[in-house]
Amino acid sequence: MLTLVVTIGRHQRCRTVPVSFAVVKADSPYNMLIGRPTLNALRAVYSTYHLSFKFPTSAGVAEVSSDVGAARECYLATIQAAVTPRPSPRSEEKRPAVLSIDCIDPQKAEEPNRLEPGDEVELVVVDEAKPDQMVQVGAGLPSPLKEEMISLIKDHRDVFAWSADEVVGVPPELMTHQLNVDPQARPVRQKRRHFGPERSQAISDEVDKLLPAKMIHEVQYPAWLSNPVMVKKDTGGWRMCVDFTDLNKACPKDCYPLPRIDALVDAAMGYEILCFLDAFKGYHQIGMSEEDQEKTAFYTDRGTYCYTTMPFGLKNAGATYQRLINRLFQNQIGRNVEAYVDDILVKSLATSSFLSDMREVFGVLRDSRMKLNPKKCVFGVTSGKFLGYLVSHRGIEANPDKVKAIQDMSPPRNIREVQRLNGRLAALNRFLSQSAEKALPFFKVLKKADQFAWTEECQAAFDKLKQYLHHLPTLASPRPEEKLYLYLSAADEAVSAVLIRDEGTQVPVYYVSRALRGPETRYTQVEKLVLGLVHAARRLKPYFLAHPISVRTDQPLRQILVRPEAYGRLTKWAVELGEYDLSYEPRTAIKAQALADFLAEVTFTDGPESTSAFAELSTPSLWTLYVDGSSNGDGNGAGLLLEGPQGEVCSYALRFGFPATNNEAEYEALIAGLQLARRLGAQQIHVRSDSQLVVRQVLGEYEAKDETMQRYLSKVHQLTAYFESFEIQRIPRSQNKRADALSRLASTSFSDLNKTVLVEVLSEPGYVEEVACPVHSEETCMTPFILFLGQGVLPEDRAEARKIQRKAARYALRDGELYKRSYLGPWLRCVTPETGRHVLQEIHEGLCGAHVGHRMLAKKALFLGYFWPSVRQDAQNLVLGCHSCQVHAPEYHQPANFMVPITSPWPFEQWGTDIIGPFPRAVGGHTFLVTAMDYFTKWVEAEPLRTITGLAIQKFFWKCIVCRFGIPQVIISDNGRQFAENPFKTWCTNLGIKQHFTSVGHPQANGQAENFNRTLLHGLKTRLHQAGTSWVEELPSVLWSYRTTPRSATQETPFSLTYGAEAVIPAEILTPSPRLAAYAAEVNGEERQLDLDLVDERRDLASARIASYKSTVAHYYNARVRHRRFQPGDLVLRKNSVSRAEPQGKLCPKWEGPYRVVESDLKGYCKLSYRDGSLVPRSWHAENLKMYCA
Repeated sequence: MLTLVVTIGRHQRCRTVPVSFAVVKADSPYNMLIGRPTLNALRAVYSTYHLSFKFPTSAGVAEVSSDVGAARECYLATIQAAVTPRPSPRSEEKRPAVLSIDCIDPQKAEEPNRLEPGDEVELVVVDEAKPDQMVQVGAGLPSPLKEEMISLIKDHRDVFAWSADEVVGVPPELMTHQLNVDPQARPVRQKRRHFGPERSQAISDEVDKLLPAKMIHEVQYPAWLSNPVMVKKDTGGWRMCVDFTDLNKACPKDCYPLPRIDALVDAAMGYEILCFLDAFKGYHQIGMSEEDQEKTAFYTDRGTYCYTTMPFGLKNAGATYQRLINRLFQNQIGRNVEAYVDDILVKSLATSSFLSDMREVFGVLRDSRMKLNPKKCVFGVTSGKFLGYLVSHRGIEANPDKVKAIQDMSPPRNIREVQRLNGRLAALNRFLSQSAEKALPFFKVLKKADQFAWTEECQAAFDKLKQYLHHLPTLASPRPEEKLYLYLSAADEAVSAVLIRDEGTQVPVYYVSRALRGPETRYTQVEKLVLGLVHAARRLKPYFLAHPISVRTDQPLRQILVRPEAYGRLTKWAVELGEYDLSYEPRTAIKAQALADFLAEVTFTDGPESTSAFAELSTPSLWTLYVDGSSNGDGNGAGLLLEGPQGEVCSYALRFGFPATNNEAEYEALIAGLQLARRLGAQQIHVRSDSQLVVRQVLGEYEAKDETMQRYLSKVHQLTAYFESFEIQRIPRSQNKRADALSRLASTSFSDLNKTVLVEVLSEPGYVEEVACPVHSEETCMTPFILFLGQGVLPEDRAEARKIQRKAARYALRDGELYKRSYLGPWLRCVTPETGRHVLQEIHEGLCGAHVGHRMLAKKALFLGYFWPSVRQDAQNLVLGCHSCQVHAPEYHQPANFMVPITSPWPFEQWGTDIIGPFPRAVGGHTFLVTAMDYFTKWVEAEPLRTITGLAIQKFFWKCIVCRFGIPQVIISDNGRQFAENPFKTWCTNLGIKQHFTSVGHPQANGQAENFNRTLLHGLKTRLHQAGTSWVEELPSVLWSYRTTPRSATQETPFSLTYGAEAVIPAEILTPSPRLAAYAAEVNGEERQLDLDLVDERRDLASARIASYKSTVAHYYNARVRHRRFQPGDLVLRKNSVSRAEPQGKLCPKWEGPYRVVESDLKGYCKLSYRDGSLVPRSWHAENLKMYCA
């Protein structure tokens, strides 16, 4: 490092700062690189787009700008330097050059991961006429099998290619590569880059190979144009790629998934014979779509060429190739073939199936015209390198090249070399036990990148790591659905885990490890172990999902994760782990030598962590109970003293409300103490008593002959069965002074007691059992959780067992009661559905109930701390079936059925009628008005009435309708007695007139008459306001106005549709209209006759307009419909505002009933009956009905 004083800026606008430079011996177009420390010291703001930066000075803001030409030359020089390998200054490390351009194909660039046999091979000539055409065959194959394999290869010589011109490519209908370039992307022609003679010659040679093979062709005026990039091979040759950076930016990402490498490596292990296949220029065997070929154009010294086949470097080339391989070997992948892009592995379980497997693979390759590279294919070996691992029938081993790369390293001398070391360690993490802990010193060095220091701790860890690499374990691959075991380890700054198979011999499957960051280092040991389990589940998720996992630990992880007191992160981890099939069992000894270095979990100590909420679960819970009884003339009592494992003391005094001897009082004290210890969760208890009789009877040394003593002894034995260990010991009275004092205090008269002493009074002896009616409860959906959490018992069905395990993370068992975590905050006590329904009923309609809705009802039950799985459905059923909620429910305001328009095919065939009133008494005593409207012409009639009797209605229809327009076919009216009873009913029957009645409270069925009534009333009110005369006198004027006004439905006046011509109104007299101005008496008669001849056409047009108008209205109306259909037998309620069966008022019900539906139709009309079966008069429409839930 060299520190220089540097002045940046010009003239007065400049600043001088000390800058530390790292002097590097390297060829670079740049003389000095300024980093962020200097820019921060200058408080500079920089812009890469403008190639400049600005910083404040005492004289103002200074700006430093770059020369664009010089910047471009430096950039081009850097690009050329990046693709030119240079010898490393350190001879012991020969690493390939690193290419910083993303166009290089990753599968081709990473040579260490290529397929490579692990056994000795021999070269076999395929064609005697061409001795240079040879393939590699395993030297260890049995001679007969080797001869058959060689014969099979010769029979399929056509699947190999020794030169590019032998590659024909897969059929286009099988696979082509499409770029799918964004249409809005602008084509980019890169500026041409120049190469030295060696690279130029390599480009020319590559063109000479590809051009005859028709993999490229010359192109003119391409829109997209890129530069070639040459990459040095390990063999010394050159690989030509193309810098498709700009083209790739315009292409969307193909999300076709690549296989998981761990899964492929696991699947390749355990097979007796392996074959490693490599396609000859695999990408070039897939054709480019014709419309995309010119987009792959590139520069050469001989012109511009584009690819006809898929080149290396395209964004989605790997996905396209994987899609082809999966399609070709769809029936073999997983059975005898594994493939990752262009790396293909053929595996055979036994020598007997080896030839048939290869024959099947060769057949697929021949049918698809896929060609293999014979120089890179190896047949019939027992092991080999596959995707960076050494696989064989023994297991999975670390790649020796990757191990050797670390063993040959000298101690790092700078940050970059430490990063290289950590990168190489990452490739071996699966084989390294506690890798994070081993690499922790190296991570600390990286944290202090500005002050590199290779300490003695780092060197010791480095030496230890090299020593460990000499004995890396061979990993196993699990069988489908095999049970696996997980060991955990927690250090101060790292957590680790190992997944193993255990079939008598423990074999590791996968090691995982993770360094702790920040607050994680302050977690308790148990929390660290849980974090290690969560990290293992995330890192090894495919294994955790496909296999049952048993966690072997000597810590109470399961109890901790299900405890109600578990807080934030533990709750989150418990929910996350609930997804997997996890079980916990006591940790056994690690038997395998490969696992011997895996440290055990760190147990709890006596430090601050022992005071955590989980210390009680890991500490031996030995409780001590002191008991004593007392019986004297003042009374009987007992005292007990319970000491917990952490030193806590519980004092308890009992006074008996029944007579008891001294021995009985001793037993009462013992029974009460055992019950108290059980409630406090004690598992191990040591009882100390000064009663020789009680102690020896419990130990079985004395026989209990008295019936009362036998009952007490039986009760004691019943209670001791609940403890893991029970011990009772007789002690002198001098050592039992505190319990003796409590017993004497309790047996003293209450009047002599200090009021601060709390004494429980027992009304009956402790051996008396409560007698209750036996209740045989059925299993509920909570029973599996209780069995699993309490006893570890799971259902036999594996799917159901996994479901229980996944959900159990949200449950906890305490004192035999099941609790569930709640998002609202408190823990919820799980109750049976029957109990839950009683809770809901009390909340809904109990002393403090207000008949709330079902959602609020369920929320309130949860808020109070109750839970059962059907709480929402039970709340909904309760509210739906509540009679009070139903009769006081809001009325419906949306239509219940689609509109059914009423049409009349011809004038005066169908009339709608209604009665309006009462009005103010007019001259002649008229107080009512009867109206009628023709449904076709909209012609209206109205007449005032003194009384609304059936006879008055009959006279009106005879005079105003029948005698003027003829006998109608249909009369529509409401259910009034004037229309539905005699004499009008008989009169209609005699004349053959059909009567249609609307349902109760549903005037929409006679909507046109109702609409006319509103118009008539409005006209009368406005005219009365102006003239102040009787409404009877104004009636003709309002009727005349309506008859001569065009209606919206027909767009004609009722007068014109009735008489064939328009009427002359007073407005035309005051100011003559055009027809009056042109009036001629001699032609008027002919015009009237012509109008009569054309009236039928006018009526036809009006009929069409009516149909269109009704369709528009029905469309609007039907959009608001919320169907309410009823079936015979349904119970319904009626609107009280329509039926008026109940009193009206603010506090009165809005619905009344229930009634039973007898008949119903699609139009919504229903016939109802009372509960006794008698029919309700008249029909009722669904608008006024509501379903009733009994």
